[in-house]
Amino acid sequence: MSIDPDALATAFVQHYYSTFDTNRSALGNLYKDNSMLTFEGQKLQGAQNIVGKLTSLPFQQCQHGITTVDCQPSGPSGGMLVFVSGNLQLPGEQHALKFSQMFHLMPTPEGSFYVLNDIFRLNYA
Repeated sequence: MSIDPDALATAFVQHYYSTFDTNRSALGNLYKDNSMLTFEGQKLQGAQNIVGKLTSLPFQQCQHGITTVDCQPSGPSGGMLVFVSGNLQLPGEQHALKFSQMFHLMPTPEGSFYVLNDIFRLNYA
């Protein structure tokens, strides 16, 4: 059975950002000890450190609006690159922030995927 990369990427993106917007601490299930996050240039490794960073951001609520999702299969082990662009609306802010985020998803023995690499950047005009 082959997986439709676009359908997988879309499902992952919907799950990731809805979880981020409502319960960031639950994102830990998507990362492993070898996972890496680069957030605005700060490098972190391991699910615990990554979730620690995401839950320590200086806002409690936010809303992501996804503009584009692009994906490519990656390597012989069934990985997937997912590139996302969109808007991040913070409470009390008139204008949304533009962001880009890249995920490198890798398959698990159980048949799902985890985030091996995650790079996030705000896009300043």
